[in-house]
Amino acid sequence: MTDAPQAHSPRRSAGDDRYKWTALTNTTAAVFMSALDGSIVLIALPAIFRGVHLDPLAPGNIAYLLWMIMGYRLVQAVLVVTVGRLGDMYGRVRMYNSGFAVFTFASILLSFDPFDGGHGAMWLIAWRLVQAVGGSILTANSAAILTDAFPKEQRGFALGINQVAGLGGMFIGLVAGGLLSAWDWRAVFWVNVPVGVFFTLWAYRTLRETGRRGGGRIDWWGNITFAVGLSAVLIAVTSGLQPYGGHTMGWTNPLVDGLIAGGLVLLAAFVAIENRVAAPMIQLSLFRLRAFTFGNLAGLAISIGRGGMQFVLIIWLQGIWLPLHGYDYDATPLWAGIFMLPLTAGFLAAGPVSGYLSDRLGSRGLSTGGALLFGGSFLGLMLLPIDFSYWIFAVLIALNGIASGMFASPNSSSIMGSVPAHLRGVASGMRATFQNSGTAVSIGVFFSLMIAGLAGSLPHTLTAALQQQGVPDHVATQVGSLPPVASLFAAQLGVNPIQHLLQPTGALTHLTEAQHQTLTGHEFFPTLISGPFHSGLVIVFAFGAALAFLAAIASLLRGSGPAARTPGPRTAAAGDALAPATGSRTGTPAAETT
Repeated sequence: MTDAPQAHSPRRSAGDDRYKWTALTNTTAAVFMSALDGSIVLIALPAIFRGVHLDPLAPGNIAYLLWMIMGYRLVQAVLVVTVGRLGDMYGRVRMYNSGFAVFTFASILLSFDPFDGGHGAMWLIAWRLVQAVGGSILTANSAAILTDAFPKEQRGFALGINQVAGLGGMFIGLVAGGLLSAWDWRAVFWVNVPVGVFFTLWAYRTLRETGRRGGGRIDWWGNITFAVGLSAVLIAVTSGLQPYGGHTMGWTNPLVDGLIAGGLVLLAAFVAIENRVAAPMIQLSLFRLRAFTFGNLAGLAISIGRGGMQFVLIIWLQGIWLPLHGYDYDATPLWAGIFMLPLTAGFLAAGPVSGYLSDRLGSRGLSTGGALLFGGSFLGLMLLPIDFSYWIFAVLIALNGIASGMFASPNSSSIMGSVPAHLRGVASGMRATFQNSGTAVSIGVFFSLMIAGLAGSLPHTLTAALQQQGVPDHVATQVGSLPPVASLFAAQLGVNPIQHLLQPTGALTHLTEAQHQTLTGHEFFPTLISGPFHSGLVIVFAFGAALAFLAAIASLLRGSGPAARTPGPRTAAAGDALAPATGSRTGTPAAETT
């Protein structure tokens, strides 16, 4: 059965076969670029801060760092559903092409930051937000374009390649950020320009509409309540990581509490609006599909675990393990990316294979097994000592990457294959919203747990250790009272916080040569922070394992076979997610729509 006979004939021509590979190549490059820029800055931040002359420990500069990381994810989480819906209405290829142009234009302006200090940081943050708009359009429409272009029996493979490209870009960005920033911090943005220009022109020349446009109107109230509500929650998460008053974090800040409460109220209003308008922004009735609902819940849990784990591993390597093994602080970002290569390799090896196998064996077993292995790798990391043997670490993160690859492609294929063809754009946007929201929230959740683990013992431990090395009591107390979030960010940014903080006070000049070398060497701060940091690691990895096992349960509950993925025949109704587009047969199973 077909939903749009004019676009999909039972016997596909040679032109259709060529087009599907063109669509796969272009959309894969787009999703890869979009995801790469979501993580490349994470590793390149030390070079960026030095390039725009920002002191990472100065009051207020933590906010710049957080927004460079979180702003991109926030925009993607908020916009992907809206632009997916616009793709359904006005043409997925048309929206996709505009997204490529916006993404490339923003990349050009990012690489020409004309300012210094805080103004330079604000320029980067603002154009990163614009870049994220383009990335959102690409992400939301690429899966729908592929689902239109490929027949049902190859759809899992195509979506698997696309999904692997997206998550692979996230992993490769960790290495690319270190390599490019070692040359020039602007290079992390330059790299997008030639690729973006080429694929933008190629997309305009080769891609064509193969799916039915839904028409209709824009649900303005739904868009506004969703965008403002989700933005408020994610802004609150970002602000909650910053110190407030005498507290190590900002969760007691009335503004943070107000943003969370207001955001949740707006999201509740959004659900009420979507149940009443004739042309809703998202189709809530899609959640009546088991494969769609449980696939997205599983994807959300895995994305929270994956995003938070990457952030914690980078700090673990850059702030503790690499300095303990003799690496200079300014070289740790590059080597952290290199030492995380097994994670990337595991994912790239498993992702395409799992997409291929899901077309033949089904999605449920592969994705459930991937989630279980994902949780097992967290338990293994939790048992590692702070100063671990690298080969054990490499095996565990490789298993984590393999688990992510096993899960991602089958899960995406199951979600997209469960919905009617005329709603693939909005379904793709909803899937991406769950994933991007999970990644954005993950940093806040994992970092809050980590800081909570550090806050109890780090201030006293740091003050006492400084006093033992001859630092005056008032200086040691002042440095010891530094918020744990600042110490962690300093370590991530390739700065020895002890030397950085003591130098302006003049305390180092009154110490013996041995004391001076101890305090400014590679081992003092990493050794000092190891105990408190390990307490935080146990908490965050246990939480990650719990999320993974919840994802496995959700994945198992998705069901299998067309009967589990779609309900029985329904009567078409305005705004009904499961009502086929005009010209299709009522009750056509989504799994059979090609």
